[in-house]
Amino acid sequence: MNDPIVLLGLTTNALEIISFILSVITVVLNIRQTHWAWLFAIIASAMYGAVFYQARLYGDMGLQVVFIVVSVWGWYQWLYGGAQHDELHVSRSSNIGWAWGIAGWLAGFVILALFLARWTNTDVPNVDGFLTAGSLLGQVLLSRKKVENWIVWIVVDILYVGLYVYKGLALTAVLYALFVVLAGIGLAAWYREAQRKSA
Repeated sequence: MNDPIVLLGLTTNALEIISFILSVITVVLNIRQTHWAWLFAIIASAMYGAVFYQARLYGDMGLQVVFIVVSVWGWYQWLYGGAQHDELHVSRSSNIGWAWGIAGWLAGFVILALFLARWTNTDVPNVDGFLTAGSLLGQVLLSRKKVENWIVWIVVDILYVGLYVYKGLALTAVLYALFVVLAGIGLAAWYREAQRKSA
């Protein structure tokens, strides 16, 4: 699974290719609000954990473990997290909720960057910490079907493209560039859905 493969001029391996495919399926299913997205998310996160371990992106590797746990919670939320213990519907975050989310992102960044700098051999503790914390916020917002999850993912994914190019994960960089486009589509679709529900 780790043997180098040249695909469309990019050096990758089978593990990264399979993770790529599963991740795209996950985001497409998220946009369509299909709860099976969470199953694909769990499998893709487990596989990407191995990819990031090999690249010494320990924050991202640890994030995949958290994603697996949050994906189980998110799956439950989508099915039973509504007001009547029924299906959860798309909604917008309140200004207070959004402010708390950003504050949590910044606090998580500081804690993770310090941890990564002190306890791992990563060469990008600040970037890894910032993007890991942002991804956690995006995942929590996605789990609660908040429109703003897509805004977080757009910001995070743009920055991830640069990080993965730097780390030599060319196919994953392409994936995250595709994620930016998909997140834009998700934002538009979920915004329309939230507007329709509140009308």
